[in-house]
Amino acid sequence: MVADAHAFWVVEPGRGEIRAVPLREPGPDEVLVRTVFSGISRGTESLVFRGHVPVDQYALMRAPFQDGDFPAPVKYGYLNVGVVEAGAAHLLGRTVFCLFPHQTSYVVPASAVVPVPESVPPRRAVLGGMVETAVNALWDARPLVGDRIAVVGAGAVGCCVARLARGIPGAEVTLVDVDPSKSAVAAALGVDFALPSDAPTDCDLAFHASATAAGLQCAVDLLAREGRVVELSWYGDTSVTLSLGGRFHSGRLGIVASQVGTVSPSEHGRRTHRERLVLALDLLADNAFDALITGSSRFDELPAVLPRIVDGSLPALCHTIDYQD
Repeated sequence: MVADAHAFWVVEPGRGEIRAVPLREPGPDEVLVRTVFSGISRGTESLVFRGHVPVDQYALMRAPFQDGDFPAPVKYGYLNVGVVEAGAAHLLGRTVFCLFPHQTSYVVPASAVVPVPESVPPRRAVLGGMVETAVNALWDARPLVGDRIAVVGAGAVGCCVARLARGIPGAEVTLVDVDPSKSAVAAALGVDFALPSDAPTDCDLAFHASATAAGLQCAVDLLAREGRVVELSWYGDTSVTLSLGGRFHSGRLGIVASQVGTVSPSEHGRRTHRERLVLALDLLADNAFDALITGSSRFDELPAVLPRIVDGSLPALCHTIDYQD
């Protein structure tokens, strides 16, 4: 036994606390990581915190290093950046990303961590999981040169999609959100911004990431003939009503689900989960992603901070947790 670490647990729906957890010596093919930053994945972690994971999704929605079971008590999270302090020699002293919950230190297989490129600051690297989701969505969508693209929902994932889509030659990318203040982050990402009522209605492709029925309907309504929506939102146990009358059939519109738990079928067999994450971390060398880091709190503040992010009283795209003294 090395020492105790401390981790954030959802102890019951709507309430979390920090608990001591045992920490062991790393084995020959393991590493001991001291966390520097973790990030709150607002959409999924809100559903977990509120206890809204559907029973039939308990197994599929487990995080890679989750402890406990849904709905609670459960230790959940997957945006962790730290420094390797013991274990595999080739990783000693390296800053790494891991799909690990909010915890001060932890031991995992060396294969579970990915070195962060020197060109990517550690705090920005917590976005690795979100950019990986965006990469998978673009693989699912297969956008073409010159496509007219709408991204409905200017949360962290939607913003990541918008920034990556901007790099497609000739693409016209519009970030769509009900909050007019999101125009500032759209400008920082180098894309257009529109309220739903003003958004272009001739889109070849729309990504939906608002986690609302109204947002999904908006994405469908923005499509040109034979356009497609790539659905990134996960609704937990909430039912969604969508109007598929009108021009949905006559326009041959389409909706496809995108989920980061599996590599997109378009790349399955050619890319591994690790290769996808390595790519995402490389893409974070882009300074524009700093616009998505909108707040930070100390680890000991997390039990009070997460409820405020979940209820919206603390607005955030990606709120980071700081473990440094």
